[in-house]
Amino acid sequence: MAGDAKKLQPIIVKKIKKGGHAAHGGAWKIAYADFVTAMMAFFLLMWLLGSTTEGDRKGIQDYFNNPIKVSMMGGSGSGDSSSVVKGGGQDLTRSTGQVKRGDVEAERKSYTLQALKATRAQQASAEAESLKMLKGRVESKLANDPRFNELKAQIRFDMTTDGLRIQIVDEQNRPMFATGSAVVQPYMRELLRTIGGVLAEVPNKLTLEGHTDTAAFSAGASGYSNWELSADRANASRRELIAGGLADEKVLRVQGLAASSLFDREQPLNPVNRRISIIVMNREAEDRFHGSADTEVQPPALEVATALAESASSPRADTR
Repeated sequence: MAGDAKKLQPIIVKKIKKGGHAAHGGAWKIAYADFVTAMMAFFLLMWLLGSTTEGDRKGIQDYFNNPIKVSMMGGSGSGDSSSVVKGGGQDLTRSTGQVKRGDVEAERKSYTLQALKATRAQQASAEAESLKMLKGRVESKLANDPRFNELKAQIRFDMTTDGLRIQIVDEQNRPMFATGSAVVQPYMRELLRTIGGVLAEVPNKLTLEGHTDTAAFSAGASGYSNWELSADRANASRRELIAGGLADEKVLRVQGLAASSLFDREQPLNPVNRRISIIVMNREAEDRFHGSADTEVQPPALEVATALAESASSPRADTR
């Protein structure tokens, strides 16, 4: 029986299970992947900023600030500036689309010194042509008026660096003013008023100069000399030009030069030295007068030509 009891005794097998190690975490891999992605995005951003122009960046900025406005109204961001995707769209597989105006190099005006000089020369040439037209207009006006047939020899035209100069000189038996005074003779008055009517049609400013010969003026106790006489005669001429239709604000300067600038230097007493000079100033001379010769030149050449053309095509009452 004892032997049977031993046989029936169960065999107990003890199995010891060792504790498993804790699972190794993968969070660091995710963090590293995020870091690498961020660095790639950063360098991509830096590359985009370095490879785009200011106009491109402005267009992108405007688009993200107000995409609806840019999409509806156009301008920068909707094709006016360059886009990363050709055509300005979002589909990278498509190469066609709107032609980006920002990709076309805009024409830029660069005003170099040489270009500025060329422009000024061209403008000066155009203005010289306009002043020649004005000269022809005055000559035609006087030639068609029988009142001035005997005065043609006393009217001189020439082009100077300041513009068109019209000179009215004395003759031995036909002076412009009463002897020793600034009283305008009747025929001189008609002549000045006719010229004033023509000069009123152009925008150019004027300068008037009075000249005398070298004959000594009997000053007496008052001290009146050829300087005062020439200045008074220039002012008297200015008044007659204004009476003929010339605007007073067009006259920039009236001066008396006495005998300091003789017409005939070899014969100081020649009557032609007694004269009135009317200078139709060009823009360069006007700028010098105002002390702004360095400003951009914009001569009124087109305005002069237009005014002369309109005047020639339309009838105008004769100013006497």
